[in-house]
Amino acid sequence: MAEIIQRDGTWIFDGDALRLTPGRDKNVSLLRRTLGELTVPLDALAGVSLEQGRKAGRLRLRLRDGADPLLQATGGKLAEPNDPYQLTVEADRFGVAEYFVDEVRGALLLDRVPSDPVDGYLLPGPPVPLSASAGDGTASFDGERVRLEWNWKTEDAKSASGARTLALGNITAVEWRPAAGLENGCLRFTVRGADTKAPPKYDPNSVELWGFKKDPLMALVAAAVQARLPHPAAPVEDRLAEQPVLEAAPEPGPEADHDALLRRLRELGELHREGVLTDEEFTLAKQAVLKRL
Repeated sequence: MAEIIQRDGTWIFDGDALRLTPGRDKNVSLLRRTLGELTVPLDALAGVSLEQGRKAGRLRLRLRDGADPLLQATGGKLAEPNDPYQLTVEADRFGVAEYFVDEVRGALLLDRVPSDPVDGYLLPGPPVPLSASAGDGTASFDGERVRLEWNWKTEDAKSASGARTLALGNITAVEWRPAAGLENGCLRFTVRGADTKAPPKYDPNSVELWGFKKDPLMALVAAAVQARLPHPAAPVEDRLAEQPVLEAAPEPGPEADHDALLRRLRELGELHREGVLTDEEFTLAKQAVLKRL
């Protein structure tokens, strides 16, 4: 087993998977703190590296293309501070980091893990229910439906029809992109039979993002939806077979579902106490969980 503990987070490798836990330092990004601990199976990795600097360095994981719904939904556009597969390493821990890299690389060679793309997700995506508010709206996802609600800053032409509820079976694609320069970003859902070329400002299936602190949280909603859509690299016949149907899927066993929801409540409470979630965001997210208990 290899382990490295830094203010930025803790990475542990047990030979089969890496467990990535974000640190509690104030410089750890809101997205990483909200996403929480990640478990990355060895077969999802394409490589690992250490970049050394004078005062600090950076451990980087390179995942196989198509393995992670978060990277798929964001198209590699997450800024470095929000990338959960990077860890800032202090200079006096470079030796530990080098040992960590050697252990992971050795396991990749021993298990003959290929680095080519995959046609199915190897990570599960963020847990649901999930809710985020940024830009001109709030996006919530309970695993079966996306709900878009608008705020006072939403363009009238877009908000006039009220809140939107999109069934997962009607969503064919999801995209998150950040604001860049003078161009605003968005969380956009492509809905079957309702394709639009309208800018996010006017698209009722998009939340427009303006480059503020909470924009990256919308990427988590995108990833949770992406994880439940057919994989874009899967053979056409497999994508058709995996396409979600409009009817509700069978509910998981009551005990497993109840325990998962209780864990999510505890996570939300921690994020609220730490100031990551505002009172309003905490209330919305908690209500979404309680509705499923």
